[in-house]
Amino acid sequence: MHRFTRGVLTAVASGGLAIGLLPSAADATPGSGVTGTILSQSTIGRTDYVLREITIQPGGTTGWHFHDGTLYAFVKAGTLTHSDHDCRTDGVYRAGAAFTEPSGPGHVHVGRNLGSKPIVLEVLYVLPHGKPLSEDAPNPGCPFQ
Repeated sequence: MHRFTRGVLTAVASGGLAIGLLPSAADATPGSGVTGTILSQSTIGRTDYVLREITIQPGGTTGWHFHDGTLYAFVKAGTLTHSDHDCRTDGVYRAGAAFTEPSGPGHVHVGRNLGSKPIVLEVLYVLPHGKPLSEDAPNPGCPFQ
């Protein structure tokens, strides 16, 4: 699975409109310790494809959020702890793992770095044209951010 996802990420990166390395803060609150760099971006029809490298520092969190389109991720380094709106850990992804996040406000989630080393993710966002990379969401009542 991770070869397929990594292949898709690479294909979009090499075939998309390269816009350089653009550092930015993560797009969810109350996230902390997260930075992202857009590696490639292109629009085909009414769909935006954005390839981004995200780094989450030890103790960092993406903050609660959801996406308006599907997200495909590959863990390059570290271990990501992923939790859903029921406060359950729905995935622990180590280096070499790939995962997807479905779209919509019914799929609120948070990613956290509970380890001692930075997490590095390669993420492909497949979004309706003009939509943000993520939409902020309130903590659904979990004892963690």
